[in-house]
Order: sequence, then structure tokens, then C-alpha cells
Amino acid sequence: MNSMPEQGAGAEVSALARGLAVLKAVGDAAGPLSNRELADATGIPKPTVSRLAATLVASGYLRQAPDSERFSLGPALLDMSNRYLRHFDLRGVARPHLLALAEFAGASVHMGVRDELDMLIIDSMRPRTAMISSRIDVGSRMTIATSAAGRAYLAALPSVEQAELLDQIRLASGENWAALEPRVMAGLEEHARLGYCSSFGEWHPHIHALGFSLRGPRGERYACSCGGPAYLLPRETMVARIAPKLLETVQQINADIGVASPAD
Repeated sequence: MNSMPEQGAGAEVSALARGLAVLKAVGDAAGPLSNRELADATGIPKPTVSRLAATLVASGYLRQAPDSERFSLGPALLDMSNRYLRHFDLRGVARPHLLALAEFAGASVHMGVRDELDMLIIDSMRPRTAMISSRIDVGSRMTIATSAAGRAYLAALPSVEQAELLDQIRLASGENWAALEPRVMAGLEEHARLGYCSSFGEWHPHIHALGFSLRGPRGERYACSCGGPAYLLPRETMVARIAPKLLETVQQINADIGVASPAD
């Protein structure tokens, strides 16, 4: 008799998981997907996909093209995303300081949160004087292992969490880990020594960036990067001119939100 509620609860969780899988497949696709394509992408039977898609369309999370079985993301997700971003109150405190850093450096500044093995960008600032605009925007991703922001996030984690994330990166990297590991570990040492991480052409061959971590008042963790085209921001400029301003920016933000600096 006790098994019935458990089975019911399991079915509800399974349905939710399948609905989320459908949303993720549509979001990852280059264009609208049909029920058959959704079934192939998710491994969910086509009749079930059809019912899930109809439910998601009715609630606004998917949009169905007129006279078509093809689906794209719906406006309800934008509203949910905006609600999600409003919970990141650190953005409001940090943004003036990050804008000032962008103007000083003549470089783009991005703030991100961890999503699996990436940093997901939740805010992006560009200097008004920029001749070339960064293609990185809200919703873009930077890999933790190769980006300055990602390495700074990794370096700021408590030792147990850091070891767990390193193990996940190692498993995901496969045979590439042998070449990647020395650079990742050098980034951790760099952060411990200097208070920031650098990525000179590693995340992208033509991008130079410095990364630093931030911790919100409730312990939530973020990472930021300051960077741009390598030919405009050579390594010497990044280290000698921009790094001191970056560290000053971290101190100002920490003082405003009342948390200790990472080095403290």
C-alpha cells in the first residue's frame, strides 16, 4: 500500500524531467524542431513528446510555428529568466564597479555563474569607447578549464568542492587532460599568488583576459572576466596596467556587500 504514493511521485518527477529535456533540446537547437526531431534528440517516444510539447505550448514555454509541428522557445521562459536574474542581487551592487573597470581597461567585462563545466554569462559590460564589440553576451558560455573567469571560479572554491570539480573536468576532458592539467593547475597557483587568473589565447586564440571571483552576501559564487582582442590588449598591458585596477575593483565590491576579500 505504501508503494502507490512512491510510484505516483516517481511518475510526476519523470514527467517533469522529460518536459525539461524537451525544453533543453529546443534551446540547444539551431532552429525550430519537429516532434520527430525532439523524440530523436531526447530519446522520448514521439507520442509522449507530442503531449509534452502541447502542454508546454499551452503554458507559454514553447511556441508552435503556424500550420506546423515545429517548436521554438516561448515567451514564458523569458519571464522566468528575468525573475531568475533578479535574484542575483550582486549584479546591482557590482555593476557600477565593473562598468568603471571596463571603461578604464577599454575592455569588455563579463559576470558569470557556474553551469555544469561552463561559466554562464549573466551580465556583460562594454566600454563606450570600444572600437570592436565583444560577441560574448548574456547567455554565452565560457569553459571553466580554459577561461580566465572559469579558472578564477575554480580557484576560489573550498578544497573539497574544488577537488570534485577538477575530477569532473578530468573525466570530461578524456585524453586531452594530460595537456590541460598543467595549465589548470598553474591557474590555481596564479590565483593564490596574484588574486586573479589569466588566459592568454587559451579560451579563444585571439582573446586575452584576466578573471576574478566574487562571493555574494549569502555565499553564492560568481566569476568575472576582463578582456578583449589580443592585439589591443597585449599580455604586458593586462598584467601591468589592468590587473591592479581589477584587484581594486574586487576590494570595492567586497566592501560594498560586506564580505571579506578572497585573500582575507
